[in-house]
Amino acid sequence: MSPGPARGGPSEPARLPTIIAGQLDAEIRRMTSLAGGDVAESFRVDLVDGATVFAKTHRRPPPGFFTTEASGLAWLRSAGSVPVPEVIAVSDEPPLLILEWLDEAAVPRPDEAAFGRALADLHRAGAPCFGRRDRRTTGSRGLPNEPTDTWPQFYCEQRLLPLAKLAGDAGALAPAAVAELEALAGRLDRLGVPEEPPARLHGDLWAGNRLVDDDGRSWLIDPACHGGHREFDLAMMRLFGGFDEACHRAYHEHHPLADGWQERVALHQVVPLVVHAIKFGGGYRTAAVEAIERYR
Repeated sequence: MSPGPARGGPSEPARLPTIIAGQLDAEIRRMTSLAGGDVAESFRVDLVDGATVFAKTHRRPPPGFFTTEASGLAWLRSAGSVPVPEVIAVSDEPPLLILEWLDEAAVPRPDEAAFGRALADLHRAGAPCFGRRDRRTTGSRGLPNEPTDTWPQFYCEQRLLPLAKLAGDAGALAPAAVAELEALAGRLDRLGVPEEPPARLHGDLWAGNRLVDDDGRSWLIDPACHGGHREFDLAMMRLFGGFDEACHRAYHEHHPLADGWQERVALHQVVPLVVHAIKFGGGYRTAAVEAIERYR
């Protein structure tokens, strides 16, 4: 499931300001490297006209890396529910994404209830299918997003089975665990997951992909967008923490979940846990196996 041959970033780091200035048709006053990215290189770019933008590049991105992210941001933004930074410029060759600058709060105090309601509205905005019409893949492991009509088909064919192969090939899970994962993929339609139309998902909704401004508003960044089951985003939020229970409560009051959702949280967490087991190993392997075995 390789994402394909990598393409090089700007041949010389010194060229980056020139490339950004050309994309913006503006003169740069100062460019400051930002910490925190483990994949891309990010910068605050202050322009001579007084404006500030956020820019990031990648030395060896998979094909379509930034245009996929940009299309996801635009798709989330078009729902008009959760604030999402505007895409100002995007290019895959050279690899570059420029977004509006967000001033984060020094001490974040998010309005959790407001975010819960906004997220519910985002999910309710819907998607044309499970997966993606443009078939662009998700994440560093290139998980497929072929359009499908039902959630069991999508979660089986586009998530669990590809991950079983990746985990087996990488030795991230023992053969018995890989077999359990494949078996789980084959019985999804018997687990009582409620039928719902595809939701508009962020797809990688952990606390690091939420920014909070001085007004307590939550902004979403770095999506892995696709049409999916809305319980997936919510399960991801619970996996690593960082979202107050007031957020989940407000979501449920605004757009109630089907009965038994608590018993399905680990089912939706199987995907991020297996991805992390492949990437990082360690305790993620144990956590992934435990989640899989809950649904024997």
